[in-house]
Amino acid sequence: MLFFINWGGSRVRVSVLHVYRTYFPDPPGGLQEAIRQICLATQAVGVDNTVFTLSPDPIPRVLQRPEGKVVRSRSWGAPASCDFGGLNALREFRELSERADVVHYHFPWPFADLLHLMSSHSTPSVLTYHSDIVRQRLLRELYRPLMMRMLSSTAAVVATSPTYARTSKVLAVAGMRSRVLAIPLGINEHSYPRRGDDGILTKLTLAPCEPFFLFVGVLRYYKGLHFLVQAAKRVGAKILIAGSGPEDAALGELIETLGVRNVILVGQVSVEEKVGLLQRCRALVLPSHLRSEAFGMVLVEAAMFGKPMISCEIGTGTSFVNANGETGFVVAPENPGALTEAMNRLLEDDALATRMGLAARARFERLFSGEALGREYARLYGEVASNRRT
Repeated sequence: MLFFINWGGSRVRVSVLHVYRTYFPDPPGGLQEAIRQICLATQAVGVDNTVFTLSPDPIPRVLQRPEGKVVRSRSWGAPASCDFGGLNALREFRELSERADVVHYHFPWPFADLLHLMSSHSTPSVLTYHSDIVRQRLLRELYRPLMMRMLSSTAAVVATSPTYARTSKVLAVAGMRSRVLAIPLGINEHSYPRRGDDGILTKLTLAPCEPFFLFVGVLRYYKGLHFLVQAAKRVGAKILIAGSGPEDAALGELIETLGVRNVILVGQVSVEEKVGLLQRCRALVLPSHLRSEAFGMVLVEAAMFGKPMISCEIGTGTSFVNANGETGFVVAPENPGALTEAMNRLLEDDALATRMGLAARARFERLFSGEALGREYARLYGEVASNRRT
């Protein structure tokens, strides 16, 4: 059923402008995938989506993708992973926001705060709070006044899980908690290939029924991959690390130094290859040890394919997606021994791995499906847009 709002006796579709610093086809990450899934899920219930973003090479400027239109302005730099644009970006944002019913900001991106506060328009806005700013402590304190002004100026602030809404010090500020609601991220499974590319298994010389553990993601400092490499020494199966990123070289050196033979750095994989790996792995391991891992979209991907998960208790949405003892194991962070024990339990107990995988799929269908995601965001957009039109 399509989602409409009533205005002047007629029903009209809601148009939403999403705002984030980078987007496809530039190098992807979990947050970009989260935005894509929100667009696909709400599109299915009658929402028209446009994404405004920056790119170091914004040619063509406008892209038409299955989830909606992408409008790109030039990125003039990205200090501390914060892309910023010029006056042209401000002009384009103003034009797009004036035509939208709702502007949807994806936090954190300080340049978006400037765009919002420098644009004099009446379009209401919502903000999805994807993550605290963890690493850049000095910049975080300098940015705090602008951040709090931005958060207080939107119609609603959305946390990606009840856990994050409860544990974020920013969202716990007096006067903020009453404005925060939780809408978990999710996936429209029809946006993924039904069958993966099994050729990746042949390339990696994996036997047809050989069990293996899988990590998928950008290789960043907060992913805890050095703890995973240390844990691998006492695991009786291969561990595949799929992805690329700043920690690539350091991981290779650590594997060589420790003499670990069962860890394979797969490198960047296609969507089809990722699906093939997820469909065949024993379990997904996400050893992230810092709050920078605010949700873990790859956990939702694993649950969608009915795989058990191993993650760390860092007080974020990862422990909401992966229910300890039900869909997998949640272990102490920075603890190779705990990772080893969890992997070996799933490796040695076929019935346990199967039971947890089925529970993960059931939890996905209940909480993280495209239908659930689209329903909740469409309701929020409708309420905000209706207030403006009224």
